Amino acid sequence: MLETGGHNHPTQTLTDLLTISCEKGRLDNLTIGLCGDLKFGRTVHSLITAMCRYKNIKFVLISPDELKIPEYIKEEVLEKNNIEYIETNDIEEYIDKLDILYMTRVQKERFFNEEDYLRLKDYYILNNKKLEKAKDDMIILHPLPRVNEISTEVDSDKRAAYFRQARYGKYIRMALILDMLEIK
Repeated sequence: MLETGGHNHPTQTLTDLLTISCEKGRLDNLTIGLCGDLKFGRTVHSLITAMCRYKNIKFVLISPDELKIPEYIKEEVLEKNNIEYIETNDIEEYIDKLDILYMTRVQKERFFNEEDYLRLKDYYILNNKKLEKAKDDMIILHPLPRVNEISTEVDSDKRAAYFRQARYGKYIRMALILDMLEIK
């Protein structure tokens, strides 16, 4: 499940699981929206794989056509585990159904030419207007650093959990280091 390598991000996945558990009180019965770069997003690939272990998980995969989730994730993870998912390029169409919205940045280093990056980097910008339709108890996650896919006006929204998520990440990584050093 938590392999290392170019397609996974194991410590971020542990961080995300802890954050979801602490913020939502559960790891099952959730509809999770993943938005942005789903093609190259290691955090997205790892989180999907991890969350497939829990009951009644649904995904809404929100991305431009060029950055859709890879076929192997759909086939080998989602479909193989009978996980319900929807692919869309419209964040506003499904935001009212989400328990979690996981935003990702479009990473310049993943593109072969700057023109494609410039065209896609601001495809999704989460702002207060888009959040008007969201559930009051939805949480917003982001592996950070953000560029401008989440407007800074969202930072003061109670649903913005990404700074708490970063704090949980510090604890997860500290625990892993202590475990590796066999320090109790």
